[in-house]
Amino acid sequence: MPAVKETPPVLAPRRKTRKINVGAVEVGGDAPISVQSMTTTPTTDINATLQQIAELTASGCDIVRVAVPTADDAAALPIIAKKSQIPVIADIHFQPKYVFAAIDAGCAAVRVNPGNIRKFDDQVAEIAKAASDAGVSLRIGVNAGSLDKRLLAKYGKPTPEALVESAVWEASLFEEHDFHDFKISVKHNDPVVMVRAYELLAERGDWPLHLGVTEAGPAFQGTIKSATAFGALLSQGIGDTIRVSLSAPPVEEVKVGLQILQSLNLRERKLEIVSCPSCGRAQVDVYTLADEVTAGLEGMTVPLRVAVMGCVVNGPGEAREADLGVASGNGKGQIFVKGEVIKTVPEDQIVETLIAEATRIAESMDSADSDGSPVVTVS
Repeated sequence: MPAVKETPPVLAPRRKTRKINVGAVEVGGDAPISVQSMTTTPTTDINATLQQIAELTASGCDIVRVAVPTADDAAALPIIAKKSQIPVIADIHFQPKYVFAAIDAGCAAVRVNPGNIRKFDDQVAEIAKAASDAGVSLRIGVNAGSLDKRLLAKYGKPTPEALVESAVWEASLFEEHDFHDFKISVKHNDPVVMVRAYELLAERGDWPLHLGVTEAGPAFQGTIKSATAFGALLSQGIGDTIRVSLSAPPVEEVKVGLQILQSLNLRERKLEIVSCPSCGRAQVDVYTLADEVTAGLEGMTVPLRVAVMGCVVNGPGEAREADLGVASGNGKGQIFVKGEVIKTVPEDQIVETLIAEATRIAESMDSADSDGSPVVTVS
């Protein structure tokens, strides 16, 4: 009998969008929602940039963007695009000539910011032809901080309506030249404004949408703002690729992005730690237990739910529902595997026991996946 794997429920069906290609990664349509980040190294430092791209790739990043503010950065693109393990997007502001340089360099896609490129509208026909001939897609990236002055004068500030008007206008220019291989972003640092802008944009056309809260802030604040905004949109089926913008190492952006998608069942859940909050009922040091178990299982890629519970109120129930869990109290812990108690251990052995059992379960799951047995997915 083939193994049966249930499709987890989602909050809403995906919005129907056209599908484009960013190199080997499909964006839009029925393609999985992809996670992007951006390098922080000078693009001219080819080795450092490729090293950071390798780190992002290892963390699960699907697409990477590199900044191209100068001619020297553009000159580095051919090597970076060729050696990167994931598709490279060139981020272009101010100088249209770098758009053509990025296309010629073999980049998978180019991000253009209409509000920052002088006489951008006059360049659309040439950009569309060059991109089409090379099989390169584009992102029309509208930003609150660089909105066209004409729209600022009209609306007074970067309102959702202003952002959408800019995006729809630029999209129409490319479509006039029969170029449709682009996605759109309308980013703002305020999640409320950003969410409304994407909702309005989703009503106007079937373009694939790149979600982002721009300048979201330091790691904690930016994570909260991004999770709030992405959750609001993804729960409506809006969004085809995401970038979490943090004042933090780019690998952290990828971790947050993947966790958001996993939390909404838009990516297969990997390791998930369920643990008690602060509570006077806890009879063991749950904080330390949860941190040590998380650290000990870092890098585990199989879908595994581990419950670290500290009292007898919710502990047994949560531990029983998880793949692996512990219900702790009175200096000891009952270890559950798939709902059954397999042993009771002293408190100082809980962490090592959970790590050992998790490793054993992961190995058995890897073995089951690699034995050639077909897997049937059901809804």
